[in-house]
Amino acid sequence: MTEFKKASKKKQNLRLLLEGASGSGKTFSALLIAKAIAEKLNKKIAFIDTEFGSASLYADRFDFDTVELEPPFTPEKYVEAIKDASNSGEYGVLIIDSISHEWSGQGGCLDIQSALGGSFNDWKKVTPRHNNFINTILSANIHIIGCARTKSDYVMEEGVNKLGKATTKPVKVGTKTEQREGLEFEFTTIFRLNQNHIASVSKDRTSLFENKDGVITEQTGLMFLDWLEAGEEIKLPEDSDIYIGLSEQNSVKELEEYFKLYKNKVNNSSDFIDACKLRKKAILEEEKEPETITWGSTDLT
Repeated sequence: MTEFKKASKKKQNLRLLLEGASGSGKTFSALLIAKAIAEKLNKKIAFIDTEFGSASLYADRFDFDTVELEPPFTPEKYVEAIKDASNSGEYGVLIIDSISHEWSGQGGCLDIQSALGGSFNDWKKVTPRHNNFINTILSANIHIIGCARTKSDYVMEEGVNKLGKATTKPVKVGTKTEQREGLEFEFTTIFRLNQNHIASVSKDRTSLFENKDGVITEQTGLMFLDWLEAGEEIKLPEDSDIYIGLSEQNSVKELEEYFKLYKNKVNNSSDFIDACKLRKKAILEEEKEPETITWGSTDLT
């Protein structure tokens, strides 16, 4: 029987996205927020830089450690850097500038899919790698601020000219984030910055910044931290890392080996088998592998 419990707000880590065109102030704003949070936590700032060292231009104003990722911007490069920052224990905040390169940069997901042949079916191999990147951001035990580029987006508008003939013309409808569609669901708050460095909110689960356009300051970071820490302490089970690792298994063969390695190390083997079945189903949908597989003495078909 399903048991429902009274809902309560839990402490959590920040997942903030700053969107904007070049020159809108994403990097500087991210550093302002990170500085306030890191100082309050008595931790350091880690910075993943894919903009060819541009973050170092602010090294005289902010104290942070940086790693410069170079092409190809594969999801795996991001995953390794995120995990290293999260697991070090030194850092309170991680800035990823930018997450757009993982998708549309040189050697990113779009390039990977194109190199495989460019067919729709090739996404079955690329999507799990991108999902692992997203899941790593969500599961990391650190506050994360992502920066993303935006570009102009157009739609074809139908009309009639002076001669009464039907016409179509491109009409600018705003800006589009350079990342995979649906990314907005993964973040706590999304700020979009304009060329005057004014931030407007397109999504805000905190409700702190709704209808309050303005310039980002260190106080913004403190407001986030107060909201994030106003809740019950999250107590993860001792075997939570094993379940998180399931998302990194991108083929049935990998998943089978993972199952054999950890089936006797989890607190509840039944729950683990169910989780493996769900991951297997997702892999099969992505890769269309055979539907039957036996894992040792346990049949998961």
